[in-house]
Amino acid sequence: MKLLDGKLVAEQIKNEIAREVKEQFIDKGLEPPHLAAVLVGEDPASMTYVSAKEKACREVGFISSVYRYPSNITEEKLFDVIDFLNSDDDINGFIVQVPLPGHIDEHKIIERIDPAKDIDGFHPVNIGKMVLNLPCFLPATPMGIMTLLDRYNIDVEGKNCVVLGRSHTVGTPISIMLSRKSKPGNGTVTLCHSFSQDIQTIASRADILIVAMGKQGFVTADMVKQGAVVVDVGIHRIPSDETKSGFKLKGDVKFDEVAGKCSYITPVPGGVGLMTIVSLLQNTLKAAKKEII
Repeated sequence: MKLLDGKLVAEQIKNEIAREVKEQFIDKGLEPPHLAAVLVGEDPASMTYVSAKEKACREVGFISSVYRYPSNITEEKLFDVIDFLNSDDDINGFIVQVPLPGHIDEHKIIERIDPAKDIDGFHPVNIGKMVLNLPCFLPATPMGIMTLLDRYNIDVEGKNCVVLGRSHTVGTPISIMLSRKSKPGNGTVTLCHSFSQDIQTIASRADILIVAMGKQGFVTADMVKQGAVVVDVGIHRIPSDETKSGFKLKGDVKFDEVAGKCSYITPVPGGVGLMTIVSLLQNTLKAAKKEII
Protein backbone atom coordinates (compact mmCIF):
# COMPACT_ATOMS: atom_id res chain seq x y z
CA MET A 1 0.00 0.00 0.00
CA LYS A 2 1.19 3.48 -0.91
CA LEU A 3 -0.31 6.78 0.16
CA LEU A 4 -1.67 9.27 -2.35
CA ASP A 5 -0.01 12.06 -0.39
CA GLY A 6 -2.01 15.24 -0.98
CA LYS A 7 0.24 17.24 1.34
CA LEU A 8 3.36 16.33 -0.63
CA VAL A 9 1.83 17.00 -4.06
CA ALA A 10 0.19 20.24 -2.89
CA GLU A 11 3.55 21.54 -1.68
CA GLN A 12 5.17 20.62 -4.99
CA ILE A 13 2.49 22.46 -6.96
CA LYS A 14 2.63 25.52 -4.67
CA ASN A 15 6.38 25.73 -5.23
CA GLU A 16 5.80 25.54 -8.99
CA ILE A 17 3.13 28.28 -8.81
CA ALA A 18 5.33 30.52 -6.62
CA ARG A 19 8.16 30.21 -9.12
CA GLU A 20 5.87 31.11 -12.02
CA VAL A 21 4.40 34.09 -10.13
CA LYS A 22 7.89 35.43 -9.53
CA GLU A 23 9.13 34.89 -13.09
CA GLN A 24 5.99 35.81 -15.03
CA PHE A 25 4.57 38.59 -12.83
CA ILE A 26 6.84 40.01 -10.13
CA ASP A 27 10.07 40.06 -12.15
CA LYS A 28 8.21 41.72 -15.03
CA GLY A 29 6.75 44.44 -12.80
CA LEU A 30 3.21 43.06 -13.06
CA GLU A 31 0.67 42.68 -10.28
CA PRO A 32 0.53 39.08 -9.03
CA PRO A 33 -2.67 37.05 -9.38
CA HIS A 34 -5.49 38.17 -7.08
CA LEU A 35 -7.93 35.69 -5.54
CA ALA A 36 -10.94 36.98 -3.60
CA ALA A 37 -13.41 35.14 -1.39
CA VAL A 38 -16.88 36.12 -0.23
CA LEU A 39 -17.74 34.78 3.23
CA VAL A 40 -21.32 35.06 4.48
CA GLY A 41 -21.96 34.37 8.16
CA GLU A 42 -19.69 32.70 10.69
CA ASP A 43 -19.85 29.00 9.90
CA PRO A 44 -16.70 27.60 11.60
CA ALA A 45 -15.84 25.19 8.79
CA SER A 46 -16.23 27.91 6.16
CA MET A 47 -14.13 30.36 8.19
CA THR A 48 -11.37 27.76 8.58
CA TYR A 49 -11.47 26.97 4.87
CA VAL A 50 -11.25 30.61 3.81
CA SER A 51 -8.34 31.17 6.24
CA ALA A 52 -6.54 28.20 4.66
CA LYS A 53 -7.02 29.76 1.23
CA GLU A 54 -5.60 33.07 2.47
CA LYS A 55 -2.56 31.26 3.85
CA ALA A 56 -2.04 29.36 0.58
CA CYS A 57 -2.22 32.63 -1.37
CA ARG A 58 0.50 34.18 0.79
CA GLU A 59 2.69 31.11 0.27
CA VAL A 60 2.65 31.43 -3.53
CA GLY A 61 2.77 35.22 -3.74
CA PHE A 62 -0.87 35.87 -4.66
CA ILE A 63 -2.90 38.83 -3.47
CA SER A 64 -5.80 37.63 -1.32
CA SER A 65 -8.97 39.50 -0.33
CA VAL A 66 -11.88 38.37 1.81
CA TYR A 67 -15.27 40.12 1.73
CA ARG A 68 -17.13 39.28 4.93
CA TYR A 69 -20.88 39.79 5.41
CA PRO A 70 -23.40 38.90 8.11
CA SER A 71 -25.67 35.90 7.64
CA ASN A 72 -28.70 38.17 7.22
CA ILE A 73 -27.37 39.83 4.06
CA THR A 74 -30.05 39.96 1.41
CA GLU A 75 -29.80 38.07 -1.85
CA GLU A 76 -29.93 41.35 -3.77
CA LYS A 77 -27.05 42.79 -1.74
CA LEU A 78 -25.00 39.67 -2.44
CA PHE A 79 -25.77 40.09 -6.15
CA ASP A 80 -24.33 43.61 -5.88
CA VAL A 81 -21.16 42.25 -4.30
CA ILE A 82 -20.74 39.70 -7.10
CA ASP A 83 -21.38 42.35 -9.77
CA PHE A 84 -18.65 44.50 -8.19
CA LEU A 85 -16.16 41.60 -8.18
CA ASN A 86 -17.08 40.70 -11.76
CA SER A 87 -16.28 44.24 -12.90
CA ASP A 88 -13.09 44.76 -10.84
CA ASP A 89 -10.18 44.24 -13.22
CA ASP A 90 -7.76 43.93 -10.29
CA ILE A 91 -9.42 40.68 -9.18
CA ASN A 92 -8.63 37.71 -11.40
CA GLY A 93 -10.95 35.18 -9.79
CA PHE A 94 -13.18 34.73 -6.78
CA ILE A 95 -15.28 32.26 -4.87
CA VAL A 96 -18.47 32.59 -2.88
CA GLN A 97 -18.00 30.26 0.07
CA VAL A 98 -20.79 27.73 0.61
CA PRO A 99 -22.98 26.79 2.36
CA LEU A 100 -24.98 29.99 2.19
CA PRO A 101 -27.86 30.94 4.52
CA GLY A 102 -31.17 29.32 3.63
CA HIS A 103 -32.79 32.52 2.33
CA ILE A 104 -30.19 32.79 -0.46
CA ASP A 105 -30.49 30.66 -3.61
CA GLU A 106 -27.04 29.16 -4.13
CA HIS A 107 -27.71 28.40 -7.81
CA LYS A 108 -28.66 32.02 -8.55
CA ILE A 109 -25.47 33.17 -6.86
CA ILE A 110 -23.30 30.81 -8.89
CA GLU A 111 -24.97 31.85 -12.14
CA ARG A 112 -24.30 35.52 -11.31
CA ILE A 113 -20.52 34.95 -11.30
CA ASP A 114 -18.61 35.80 -14.48
CA PRO A 115 -17.53 32.38 -15.88
CA ALA A 116 -14.09 33.88 -16.63
CA LYS A 117 -13.64 34.54 -12.88
CA ASP A 118 -15.37 31.38 -11.64
CA ILE A 119 -12.31 29.65 -10.17
CA ASP A 120 -14.56 27.26 -8.22
CA GLY A 121 -15.67 25.87 -11.60
CA PHE A 122 -19.36 25.63 -10.70
CA HIS A 123 -20.89 28.05 -13.24
CA PRO A 124 -23.06 26.23 -15.83
CA VAL A 125 -20.79 27.55 -18.61
CA ASN A 126 -17.74 25.93 -17.03
CA ILE A 127 -19.61 22.72 -16.24
CA GLY A 128 -20.85 22.55 -19.84
CA LYS A 129 -17.35 23.09 -21.22
CA MET A 130 -16.04 20.40 -18.87
CA VAL A 131 -18.55 17.92 -20.30
CA LEU A 132 -17.42 18.83 -23.84
CA ASN A 133 -13.75 18.58 -22.81
CA LEU A 134 -13.14 22.23 -23.69
CA PRO A 135 -10.80 24.62 -21.84
CA CYS A 136 -12.52 25.73 -18.63
CA PHE A 137 -12.16 26.11 -14.89
CA LEU A 138 -12.66 22.64 -13.42
CA PRO A 139 -14.37 22.18 -10.03
CA ALA A 140 -11.58 22.30 -7.48
CA THR A 141 -12.00 19.02 -5.58
CA PRO A 142 -12.42 16.77 -8.66
CA MET A 143 -9.57 18.66 -10.31
CA GLY A 144 -7.41 17.92 -7.27
CA ILE A 145 -8.27 14.22 -7.45
CA MET A 146 -7.33 14.07 -11.12
CA THR A 147 -4.07 15.86 -10.38
CA LEU A 148 -3.24 13.31 -7.67
CA LEU A 149 -3.90 10.42 -10.06
CA ASP A 150 -1.76 12.11 -12.70
CA ARG A 151 1.16 12.92 -10.40
CA TYR A 152 1.27 9.32 -9.16
CA ASN A 153 1.07 7.99 -12.75
CA ILE A 154 -2.09 6.01 -12.01
CA ASP A 155 -3.47 4.71 -15.29
CA VAL A 156 -7.20 5.32 -15.64
CA GLU A 157 -7.61 4.20 -19.25
CA GLY A 158 -9.94 1.21 -19.55
CA LYS A 159 -10.14 0.83 -15.79
CA ASN A 160 -13.35 0.13 -13.90
CA CYS A 161 -13.94 3.38 -11.97
CA VAL A 162 -16.68 3.61 -9.35
CA VAL A 163 -17.78 6.91 -7.80
CA LEU A 164 -19.86 6.82 -4.62
CA GLY A 165 -21.90 10.03 -4.31
CA ARG A 166 -23.38 12.26 -7.03
CA SER A 167 -23.02 15.80 -5.61
CA HIS A 168 -22.59 18.62 -8.13
CA THR A 169 -19.35 19.61 -6.38
CA VAL A 170 -17.56 16.24 -6.43
CA GLY A 171 -19.31 13.05 -7.51
CA THR A 172 -20.94 14.10 -10.77
CA PRO A 173 -17.99 16.14 -12.12
CA ILE A 174 -15.35 13.53 -11.20
CA SER A 175 -17.40 10.83 -12.94
CA ILE A 176 -17.32 12.96 -16.12
CA MET A 177 -13.60 13.74 -15.82
CA LEU A 178 -12.68 10.08 -15.38
CA SER A 179 -14.59 9.13 -18.54
CA ARG A 180 -13.36 11.98 -20.78
CA LYS A 181 -10.99 11.32 -23.65
CA SER A 182 -7.93 12.74 -21.92
CA LYS A 183 -5.06 11.79 -19.63
CA PRO A 184 -5.85 10.81 -16.98
CA GLY A 185 -9.21 9.62 -18.28
CA ASN A 186 -10.82 7.10 -20.61
CA GLY A 187 -12.10 5.11 -17.66
CA THR A 188 -15.32 3.10 -17.57
CA VAL A 189 -17.34 4.85 -14.88
CA THR A 190 -20.20 3.80 -12.62
CA LEU A 191 -21.79 6.57 -10.53
CA CYS A 192 -23.61 5.33 -7.42
CA HIS A 193 -25.90 7.28 -5.11
CA SER A 194 -28.46 6.81 -2.34
CA PHE A 195 -30.91 5.04 -4.67
CA SER A 196 -28.34 2.66 -6.18
CA GLN A 197 -28.87 -1.01 -5.43
CA ASP A 198 -26.11 -3.29 -4.15
CA ILE A 199 -23.49 -0.57 -3.79
CA GLN A 200 -21.25 -2.97 -1.86
CA THR A 201 -20.91 -5.35 -4.82
CA ILE A 202 -20.43 -2.53 -7.34
CA ALA A 203 -17.72 -0.94 -5.20
CA SER A 204 -15.92 -4.25 -4.69
CA ARG A 205 -15.33 -4.54 -8.46
CA ALA A 206 -13.70 -1.11 -8.82
CA ASP A 207 -10.11 -0.69 -9.94
CA ILE A 208 -10.40 2.96 -8.88
CA LEU A 209 -12.88 3.85 -6.12
CA ILE A 210 -13.76 7.49 -5.41
CA VAL A 211 -15.73 7.87 -2.18
CA ALA A 212 -17.73 11.07 -1.62
CA MET A 213 -20.79 9.84 0.27
CA GLY A 214 -20.57 12.15 3.26
CA LYS A 215 -20.96 9.15 5.58
CA GLN A 216 -18.14 8.52 8.03
CA GLY A 217 -16.65 5.02 7.74
CA PHE A 218 -19.06 3.99 4.97
CA VAL A 219 -16.55 1.92 2.97
CA THR A 220 -15.32 -1.22 4.69
CA ALA A 221 -12.76 -3.82 3.64
CA ASP A 222 -15.33 -6.13 2.03
CA MET A 223 -16.26 -3.31 -0.38
CA VAL A 224 -12.74 -2.95 -1.78
CA LYS A 225 -11.04 -5.03 -4.44
CA GLN A 226 -7.52 -6.27 -3.77
CA GLY A 227 -5.08 -3.81 -5.35
CA ALA A 228 -7.65 -1.05 -5.85
CA VAL A 229 -6.89 2.67 -5.81
CA VAL A 230 -9.10 4.35 -3.19
CA VAL A 231 -9.67 8.11 -2.98
CA ASP A 232 -11.48 9.26 0.16
CA VAL A 233 -13.14 12.68 -0.22
CA GLY A 234 -15.01 12.60 3.10
CA ILE A 235 -13.95 14.54 6.16
CA HIS A 236 -15.66 14.26 9.55
CA ARG A 237 -14.79 15.57 13.00
CA ILE A 238 -14.97 12.71 15.49
CA PRO A 239 -14.69 13.34 19.27
CA SER A 240 -11.44 11.95 20.66
CA ASP A 241 -9.67 11.91 24.04
CA GLU A 242 -6.35 11.29 22.28
CA THR A 243 -5.84 14.78 20.83
CA LYS A 244 -5.46 18.26 22.31
CA SER A 245 -8.25 19.57 20.07
CA GLY A 246 -10.66 16.96 21.39
CA PHE A 247 -11.41 15.49 17.97
CA LYS A 248 -9.91 13.49 15.12
CA LEU A 249 -10.57 13.82 11.41
CA LYS A 250 -11.95 10.72 9.70
CA GLY A 251 -13.07 10.01 6.16
CA ASP A 252 -15.80 8.06 4.39
CA VAL A 253 -13.45 5.05 4.29
CA LYS A 254 -12.43 2.92 7.27
CA PHE A 255 -8.76 3.52 6.55
CA ASP A 256 -7.25 1.03 9.03
CA GLU A 257 -9.13 -1.96 7.65
CA VAL A 258 -9.15 -0.93 3.98
CA ALA A 259 -5.56 0.28 3.49
CA GLY A 260 -4.05 -3.20 3.49
CA LYS A 261 -6.04 -4.16 0.39
CA CYS A 262 -5.15 -1.04 -1.63
CA SER A 263 -2.35 -0.32 -4.06
CA TYR A 264 -2.88 3.39 -3.30
CA ILE A 265 -5.11 5.23 -0.84
CA THR A 266 -5.56 8.85 0.28
CA PRO A 267 -5.19 9.62 3.99
CA VAL A 268 -7.63 11.80 5.93
CA PRO A 269 -6.40 14.38 6.71
CA GLY A 270 -3.56 15.00 4.26
CA GLY A 271 -5.25 13.84 1.08
CA VAL A 272 -7.92 15.44 -1.08
CA GLY A 273 -8.61 18.52 1.07
CA LEU A 274 -5.20 20.07 0.48
CA MET A 275 -5.50 19.35 -3.24
CA THR A 276 -8.78 21.28 -3.37
CA ILE A 277 -7.08 24.46 -2.18
CA VAL A 278 -4.12 24.09 -4.52
CA SER A 279 -6.56 23.58 -7.42
CA LEU A 280 -8.08 26.99 -6.66
CA LEU A 281 -4.58 28.46 -6.88
CA GLN A 282 -4.03 26.78 -10.25
CA ASN A 283 -7.35 28.12 -11.55
CA THR A 284 -6.51 31.62 -10.30
CA LEU A 285 -3.17 31.51 -12.11
CA LYS A 286 -4.98 30.49 -15.31
CA ALA A 287 -7.41 33.39 -14.83
CA ALA A 288 -4.54 35.86 -14.36
CA LYS A 289 -2.89 34.57 -17.54
CA LYS A 290 -6.22 34.86 -19.42
CA GLU A 291 -6.06 31.20 -20.38
CA ILE A 292 -9.80 30.69 -19.82
CA ILE A 293 -12.07 33.23 -21.52
